[in-house]
Amino acid sequence: MCRRGVDYYTYDGAPAVTFTPESDMKRAAASIAAVLVAAAAPGAAAQTAAPAYPAKAIRIVTPYAPGGTADILARTVAQKLSEAWSQQVVIDNRPGASGMIGADIVAKAAPDGYTVLMAYTAEIAITQSLFKSMTYDPVKDLAPVTLAAITPMIFVVHPSLPVRNVQELLTLARTRPGQLPYASAGNGSPAHLAFELLQRSAKITIIHVPYKGAAPALTDLLGGHVVMFFSGMPPAMPHVKAGKLRAIAVSTARRSPAASEVPTVAESGVRDFDISTWFGVLVPAATPKEVIGKLNAEIARALTLPEVKERLAREGAETAPNSPDQFGKFIQSEIAKFSRIIKESGARAD
Repeated sequence: MCRRGVDYYTYDGAPAVTFTPESDMKRAAASIAAVLVAAAAPGAAAQTAAPAYPAKAIRIVTPYAPGGTADILARTVAQKLSEAWSQQVVIDNRPGASGMIGADIVAKAAPDGYTVLMAYTAEIAITQSLFKSMTYDPVKDLAPVTLAAITPMIFVVHPSLPVRNVQELLTLARTRPGQLPYASAGNGSPAHLAFELLQRSAKITIIHVPYKGAAPALTDLLGGHVVMFFSGMPPAMPHVKAGKLRAIAVSTARRSPAASEVPTVAESGVRDFDISTWFGVLVPAATPKEVIGKLNAEIARALTLPEVKERLAREGAETAPNSPDQFGKFIQSEIAKFSRIIKESGARAD
């Protein structure tokens, strides 16, 4: 046992500490002071011990099936993040409901940077203008990290249509109002809204034939059941090169490096026509800014690598990384643009 003024020994017989009345008082005061300091800063120790991001596996949710551009882009970025951070990066494909299923998963995930969305135009900039109610708000519930890539649509027509450029198509449409059928991947899809914009800008009337996806739309175009389509570039270009389809324009303001010989709709005489499909990275809204900054810097670095740009160019995509603030403003402008087209056209969801 311990007595004041004598040595205290441990059980093995070695002296542990010598206590005196004065030392007892000093030790008690020091102990109380230590407790008070700890109580004043309860999170200090935890904060110091918190591991640097990323400290575990990251999940990238893509709201579309494997094999498409969104999936290829997500996997390309995931590989580079894994190499840079020595952490596993997992791809989680959650297709359905025009991309809303995957977006909702990320919107409701923990805001810690370990659940990331590789988003497409539809679920971020279009769906809120088509549906009366949604389970997430793409502006309030998601935080922008960076724009990843922009993909122009290519305006293709069936060879039986006697036109070789946009102006010839518009002339034909004016002589045959309400008779020329165009395909889309569904009501409210980017292709549908591109044709709605074309009709209003050029003052023509053409017939909408919606399909359940781009693949059946392209199949029926090849078969001549419809005569035109704003298609993604990867599935359409092989048919253009084979002479089975004719490319007359691209939908973006600038020509595409993947088909530099094809003019834009705007330079073909339809002023200010500019519609693209795009992909971007977002995280839950309350994710710390420093985590968003780390993701932005590393993803932007990955997207500027020559091998990544070359891989995505084969999908008709141009990498376009920017800052979180720039991407946020871009999203707002896209929402406004598509909202206006939907309101003016009366487009409805399937």
